Amino acid sequence: MTIYDLKPAFQNLLRPIVNTMAKKGITPNQVTWAAMILSLIVGGFIAITKGAVIALYIVPVFLFVRMALNAIDGMLAKEHDLKSDGGAVLNEMGDVISDAGLYLPLALIGGVDAMAVVLFVIIGIFTEMTGILGAVIKNDRRYDGPMGKSDRAFMIGALCLLWALGVHPALWSDLFIYAGGVLGAVTVANRWKGALS
Repeated sequence: MTIYDLKPAFQNLLRPIVNTMAKKGITPNQVTWAAMILSLIVGGFIAITKGAVIALYIVPVFLFVRMALNAIDGMLAKEHDLKSDGGAVLNEMGDVISDAGLYLPLALIGGVDAMAVVLFVIIGIFTEMTGILGAVIKNDRRYDGPMGKSDRAFMIGALCLLWALGVHPALWSDLFIYAGGVLGAVTVANRWKGALS
C-alpha cells in the first residue's frame, strides 16, 4: 500500500483541469518541464536561504502541486493521445532531476545529517531505475512500495512542515530520513522482484 494507490481518485479530481489544458493545446512535455523547473527553483531557494522558515513552508505546498503536475502530464499523454518516446524519457528523467534538485538542498540546513539526505536521494533514484526495468523486461513499469515517488514527497513535505513549525532538526529527523532510505531499499527489492516474477 502506497500513496500511489490513491492516484485514480486524484486523477478524477484533476480531469476537468486536464481536459481544459488539452483544449488549450498544452502538451504533457510542457507540464513536465514546468514541474522540473519549479522543483529546481524551490530547491535553489532552500539552498540560498539554508532552510528559512518561508522556504520550509513552501515545500509541502509545492510538493502537492508537483504531484498534481505529475498526474496531469500522464493524463494528457494517455487520455488525449499525446504520448511520445521523447515524452516518456523526459517524464522519467524529469522525476529524478526534480527529486534531486528539491531534496538535496535540505542537506544544507543546520542540524540535518547531510549524508542521510544524500543517501535518501540516491536510493530514490534506484527505486525509479528499478521501476523502469520492469518496463524494459516485461513492458510493465513497476510502482511497488512502500516508498515510491509520492511517498517520498509526503515524507519530505511532512518533515519540512515540522521544521517550519519550530521543531528543530536533530537526531529524530536524521533517523526519520534514514528510515525513509531503508524503506526505499525495500522498495527497490520489491520492484526488482516484481520485474523478474
